[in-house]
Amino acid sequence: MDKKFVSLMLVFFLAVGMFFTYTVFNTQIASFARAKEESVPSSSMSLMYYWPNTQVADGKSKVQINVFVRNSKGLPLENKQVTLSTSLGTIDPPVTATDKSGLASFDIVAGSPGHAIITASVDSQIQLQQKADIEFK
Repeated sequence: MDKKFVSLMLVFFLAVGMFFTYTVFNTQIASFARAKEESVPSSSMSLMYYWPNTQVADGKSKVQINVFVRNSKGLPLENKQVTLSTSLGTIDPPVTATDKSGLASFDIVAGSPGHAIITASVDSQIQLQQKADIEFK
């Protein structure tokens, strides 16, 4: 057989194979490679609760902060790393993972009076829209 003919047949079969692979497996590969919507945290659906709103600034009295990480459908997300940052005081622990109900709990104390503005981020990527404003007196 002629070398040109063999080369042309090889190119033809490679092209047909690539086309077949693309058309048959494109949807499955794309859905496999993408992150599922159910596991992506939502910055607007996730919630931050804290109590009390005011606390003594003695370095011992704590305010508990609970962050509930949810997806866009409002379902809880487990094993998401939540990081809190504050403008005043100390957060313990600064980073923790969510439980089955999507809850991550923190405590904050402050030794000087003022307002602590607390922000939360999930997996160091998604900043929650809600912020906490705690007054230490």
